[in-house]
Amino acid sequence: MWQIELEAPQYPEGLVLKLHANKIGGDVDIINGLNHYIGMATLHTENFVEFKVLPYVFIGFALISLLLIFVSKPKAVLGFLGVYFLFIVLAAIDFYRWNYEYGHNLNPDAAIKVPGMAYQPPLIGYKQLLNFAAYSIPDIGGWMLALAFLLLGFIVFKEFKAGKSKQQN
Repeated sequence: MWQIELEAPQYPEGLVLKLHANKIGGDVDIINGLNHYIGMATLHTENFVEFKVLPYVFIGFALISLLLIFVSKPKAVLGFLGVYFLFIVLAAIDFYRWNYEYGHNLNPDAAIKVPGMAYQPPLIGYKQLLNFAAYSIPDIGGWMLALAFLLLGFIVFKEFKAGKSKQQN
């Protein structure tokens, strides 16, 4: 769904944290080891309820999408677009909160302390974190969700445009 890429001189091949719908993947063990030095909590799939809930949310979205094919009501599609948009906004807020908690709530007994430094990766885009360049970007699943949103928006636009044409005739 999402990935955070980390680049640093000591890791020329880079490190990546992959956020799937149901688990955390990528170089989790190495990143957890590095995070220990700056006092960040370790990352474990079981610590996040989102990884238990998201697969069901996506199954629900898929079933609703299939149902909308047979319902053929533009207002129902518009309602679904609204719910989908709300999901995207809430997911972004949750991801920001998740990053904030991990980047700011540091163990005061950490081996490396930089006064005033927080290690929160960006919600999206680039941020320098000490000697690490952090890139937070959608992965394949995230791009698919964005494409689904755009297609849904296009369908709503076409349906309402077609409805207005019928009213004028």
